[in-house]
Amino acid sequence: MRGDGLFARALRGSAWTGSGHIAAQIIRLASNLVLTRLLYPEAFGLMSLVTVLMIGVTMLSDVGIGVSVVQNKRGDERDFLDTAWTIQVLRGALLWLLLCALAWPLAQVYSEPALIYFLPVAGLSVLIAGFNPMRLETAGRHLLLGRVTALDLISQVSGTLITILLAWLTGSVWALVLGQVIGAIIKLTLAYLMIPGEPSRFHIEPTSAREIVQFGKWIIPSTAFGFMLAQGDRVILGIYLTLEMLGVYNIGQFLAAAPVVLASAITGRVLIPVYREFANRRDAGTARKMRLLRFFLTGSVMAMVLVLAFVSTPLVRFLYDPRYADAAVIIVLVAVSSLPRVLGLTYDQGALAAGDSRRYFLVTAFRGIVQVSAFVIGAELAGIVGALVAQGAASIIGHFSLIWLARKHQVWDLQHDLIFGALAAIFGALAIYTNWDLLHSFVVSQAAIAH
Repeated sequence: MRGDGLFARALRGSAWTGSGHIAAQIIRLASNLVLTRLLYPEAFGLMSLVTVLMIGVTMLSDVGIGVSVVQNKRGDERDFLDTAWTIQVLRGALLWLLLCALAWPLAQVYSEPALIYFLPVAGLSVLIAGFNPMRLETAGRHLLLGRVTALDLISQVSGTLITILLAWLTGSVWALVLGQVIGAIIKLTLAYLMIPGEPSRFHIEPTSAREIVQFGKWIIPSTAFGFMLAQGDRVILGIYLTLEMLGVYNIGQFLAAAPVVLASAITGRVLIPVYREFANRRDAGTARKMRLLRFFLTGSVMAMVLVLAFVSTPLVRFLYDPRYADAAVIIVLVAVSSLPRVLGLTYDQGALAAGDSRRYFLVTAFRGIVQVSAFVIGAELAGIVGALVAQGAASIIGHFSLIWLARKHQVWDLQHDLIFGALAAIFGALAIYTNWDLLHSFVVSQAAIAH
């Protein structure tokens, strides 16, 4: 932990990222608890739609600027960084204009006229984020994540307090929208004050732009399918569920998915630079440390997911009022269906570290198509329960594509998959058995509503 070697920096980076993410989720949970008492469930359903639509537009246009800076050999050069920043600013402006243009059509699709006003205002946060300096990415490149974590937490706490104040004053979903925009302004300001380095400037160097575009041409479609993997459930359920039930689902999904989101944050920031350096030194000692790192990440995340599945009912009763009781069922279903995904969390970053964005796209596209198709079929046949069961089956199928990708870059670990696959099957089945009465009652109630 104290040294300057690769794994010492990786451990420190993981510790900073993990601690910061846990703190962020605690802040988000505390905010959630307060806001559920100040606002109505439909407000969370509506804001869930706004957020997922914004994320969708953002991910569908992601050219992988941050990943380019982290993995590119020129990632510390001024011309490359200024070019990346200029592209990022232009992208943020175009995204905001796109959200403004899509506001009316999306309001018709979801039969929610308020989206006409909410999307353009909430989209300002995307425009503002485009001006975030490249210092944030170079800090990640070198696994110097302490100040970045502190910056994220300070901006989140400030934005949360402002959101709560606005909710108390207005009792309106506008509090959630404006709080998001104000949080983006705070983060931008703190990034320039807290992270050392030269200020970003408008500049386009043709060679750097070509390298970013060449790498990003596969990242753009990859993130489109990545959006389907991460957010497709809410896009689809927004059509099938009432706003009230969508709000309840959002609460349960947030709690159940928290460990996987934590692991994704760590692997996204830490594993690309680790794999980049690992490729140049494949000795026995380095391989052993990689295995230990992988076993630790998978084991800790799987344990957290399973604990949430087993304690879902008392957890929801303790945290929320009776209006959100069905969130306990959602936690069980989301937690168990996410177990196959936990197995592959440490694999796909190996391709990005090697600059293999094409194979990364192929795997992400396959997983996204399988999951969304399964989710829609499950929702049509058996509502929300069928959708989540189908999502778990799709994750199992998708894992085999991750094995293919990991083998291409020599990062697959058969022993890891066998051990944790068996543990996931045993304890996942036990979680379903333990909560069977709860699940049965929910299925019956949903069937009654459907009829």
